[in-house]
Amino acid sequence: MYSADINKIIPFSSVDGPGNRTAIFLQGCNFNCKYCHNPETRNLCINCMDCVPVCPAAALSDKDGKVIFAAEKCIACDNCIKVCKHGATPRIVRMTSKETFEKICENVPFIRGVTFSGGECTLYPDFMREVFVLCKQIGLGTMIDSNGSIDFKNFSDLLEVCDGVMLDIKAYDYNEHIKVTDVGNDIVLKNAKYLAGMGKLFEVRTVVVPELFDFRKTVDNVSKELAPFLKISNIRYKIISYRKNGVRKEYRDYKSPTNEEMNEAREIAIKNGFSDIVLI
Repeated sequence: MYSADINKIIPFSSVDGPGNRTAIFLQGCNFNCKYCHNPETRNLCINCMDCVPVCPAAALSDKDGKVIFAAEKCIACDNCIKVCKHGATPRIVRMTSKETFEKICENVPFIRGVTFSGGECTLYPDFMREVFVLCKQIGLGTMIDSNGSIDFKNFSDLLEVCDGVMLDIKAYDYNEHIKVTDVGNDIVLKNAKYLAGMGKLFEVRTVVVPELFDFRKTVDNVSKELAPFLKISNIRYKIISYRKNGVRKEYRDYKSPTNEEMNEAREIAIKNGFSDIVLI
């Protein structure tokens, strides 16, 4: 049985896939997105102890050089996240696939499915597969929210029990993608076509940050390349406005796109054949 580091579980979410769902955020990410709005999901706690004295509820303690988290005392003030310099949180919980499934079952029958997010949830493919197998046994839908950094062709057993993938395409141009994430995007674009060809690409997402990359070029190329696959299955294009909420201090100076720029992005996707477009 596999286990994973879980940042948080949102029992009921209406923005992480179709219908009301339980969204599970796994800890750790292999991208360094400049506009990341939940940077505390990027790394594991290194037990530096900076968070312990700032917790007003005494939910954190030092035991033999390790931060201990008492969930029952936590008041969710996020002081620990705010003080952390390492892109982590002391509130991570290691859970097995069975324990995670039991937590999901607490929300049945009020949910339609489960979505794994992050961080980057595909860093735990075997764990997700085990949870999805259990979810399928009770009729729950299964979705993955991913940055596309693993080769999905190598994880057919995971895709067999996954209804669809919501794929972030940070930038279409290779060098711009490095500028945004510190990582290239060859595998991301390869995954987009592969998943679309299987009818498993539920949604693509692009966060519009006009000062950081050419969003027009990204939306244009992504929608052009994926348009031929729309005859296999519908693909939603979610175009998201950059907002500074939750972003690391050093990256908060980017300007949000104007309404005109967001509408322009939508019109580009429409021109290339997309009809299911959501602006956020």
